[in-house]
Amino acid sequence: MALKDIRNVTICGHGGTGKTSLVEQMMSRGGAISKAESIESGRTVSDFHEDEIKHQISIYASLVNLPWKGVKINILDTPGSSDFVGEVVSSFRVAETAVVVISASAGIQVETIKLWRRLDNRKKPRVIFVNKMDQNRADFRKSLDDIRTTFKVTAIPLNLPLDGDASRILNILHMKSSGPEGKKIEAYSDATGETETWREKLIEMAAEGDDELTEKFFDNGTLENSDILKGLREGLADNTFVPVLYGSAAIGSGIQDLLDILVELCPPPGCEDEPLESGESLPYHDSKPFSGFVYKTSIDKFSGKISYMKVVRGMLKPSEFINTRIGKKERITKIFQVNGKSLYETPELKTGDLGAITKLDSVLTNDTIVAAGDIRYKSLALPIPVHAMAIDTEVKSDENKMNDFLHRIAEQDLTFTIKFDEETKETIVSGMGEMHVNNIFEKLLHESKIQVQTRKPKVPYRETITKGAEAEYTHKKQSGGHGQYGKVYIRIRPLQRGEEFELANDIKGGAISKGYLPGIEKGLREAMTEGFLAGYPMVDIGVSVYDGKEHPVDSSEMAFKLAAKMALKKAYESAGPVILEPLVSLTIFVEDQYLGEILSDLSVKRARVQDQNPVGGGIQCVKAIVPQGELLTYAIDMKALTSGTGAYELEFSHYDMVRGKVAQDIIAASQDSK
Repeated sequence: MALKDIRNVTICGHGGTGKTSLVEQMMSRGGAISKAESIESGRTVSDFHEDEIKHQISIYASLVNLPWKGVKINILDTPGSSDFVGEVVSSFRVAETAVVVISASAGIQVETIKLWRRLDNRKKPRVIFVNKMDQNRADFRKSLDDIRTTFKVTAIPLNLPLDGDASRILNILHMKSSGPEGKKIEAYSDATGETETWREKLIEMAAEGDDELTEKFFDNGTLENSDILKGLREGLADNTFVPVLYGSAAIGSGIQDLLDILVELCPPPGCEDEPLESGESLPYHDSKPFSGFVYKTSIDKFSGKISYMKVVRGMLKPSEFINTRIGKKERITKIFQVNGKSLYETPELKTGDLGAITKLDSVLTNDTIVAAGDIRYKSLALPIPVHAMAIDTEVKSDENKMNDFLHRIAEQDLTFTIKFDEETKETIVSGMGEMHVNNIFEKLLHESKIQVQTRKPKVPYRETITKGAEAEYTHKKQSGGHGQYGKVYIRIRPLQRGEEFELANDIKGGAISKGYLPGIEKGLREAMTEGFLAGYPMVDIGVSVYDGKEHPVDSSEMAFKLAAKMALKKAYESAGPVILEPLVSLTIFVEDQYLGEILSDLSVKRARVQDQNPVGGGIQCVKAIVPQGELLTYAIDMKALTSGTGAYELEFSHYDMVRGKVAQDIIAASQDSK
């Protein structure tokens, strides 16, 4: 199988647009399965996990494949909820084309717009499939206008529902009509000339990007079908236009047109080089020594650990290989083609193909495995988790078991994290949303019978100063025998945000021996860690030790440590101490009808709105800087404010001072918790 005989395709879009049903129809039409199953049946090929069947939504990206006209099409069926966007990102990485599925009745929705932005960032060729054309309110002209307006692209339909009837689809490219399940229907008489108009636009689009085709078009007034395909292939690869297809997965219309387009127009693997961690890239090559990229791992109760891989160079056969992350050699004994939960042993995987290997404990997501050498392919650019909570077990003895389970999940799902916060003494888990985290807790309860208790995590506040001050402190203690004595003079000053701590030794004349300076630094750092205003770590403070006094018998490193610690506390009280709170950059995607509620809520949350713009499709994008403490339950708040249609992203921005009643409440809460 050559590179030209493979297509890797991600099916993506907002939840509920019919992606999994579309994949079922594609597999049925390609002969990979005998019958397309419904979501309600729980028997679809790609939604095979217990939690997917229970909730009747896609939660994981599933790999399936089918043959079509001599080409192997690998399909990655991805979730539509933003809670599981990590699965989509990993799929985008290994697919050369994205099929964006839009519901004809619901229109372009929030998650579709967000995914489109990700595709833009990757310059990924894409095809739009407008699904559910059999439903009421489905209007192909309106959907086409919405696509052009929202995404600001040249969108060209490659098929049309005849007279708005989804059961009768005309392929404009090949001028063939088909009905449900791809059945041929009688030729269409274009009384209005509309079909011919669209075909002319298609031909003009094909001629635009190629000088030779442009010349042919001007000479002959049209193009042969082979030339049209050549021009459209080039235009799709360069993202100069987006093909739009119409159909209905429910009745099986438009499916053959989609499969044909994937084979005829969409790029095979190798059209772009594979990026390396070094910033360079490697071209795909079928005669070079083997190397592959692991884009996903999962643990199956029957097959054990499954590592999903894309072959970038050479051919993968059962043999010894090197995991370049750790420099460890391991042996691959079996290689598999994948169709949902079914693994089919295969003797090899060729360049550009997707497949799986099993039971290799050292292999993780993002690993590069090679026959020889030490290259590393670039890691997945995954989003930052946005929803965090502190957790405990109801039964203390279950704690280790819970941690082991959740760490295994975090190894498979890199958008889920678990860590123990040394500062707050809490175990913190973070995910992409409430549904994401709760789904993991459900699995923990189902598989390990462990019930998790959750609460809002503590906010990592900081303390700092706003002006300079100085102080001296003498630590003196006598209790028989050697006593303790150390005296230090210090000056403190505020530093720029993020500079943390700076210590200067400005002692003149040897007032304090050099041997006691490490003790002084330890005392200062210990005091910085403990804080004095509300018990939060102190940051961005410069300290100058400029004088002191020691005793020939009673002085010690410990005495100077305690003296320095108390001197800092004394100076701190006169230096305008304040609380710092963490602020995050918040990006919200919300329908126009909910914009007012979102902005009002942001005002209550002390947010500073930075930008607000319509992004098309009746969706607004709002950007704001918000205190982290105000967003601890934002996943829940957002769902309530937008009836579950809104979405958001956030990342840490900076620390800033907080004063007045908010600061008083933070201090009071800290004191109450002690």
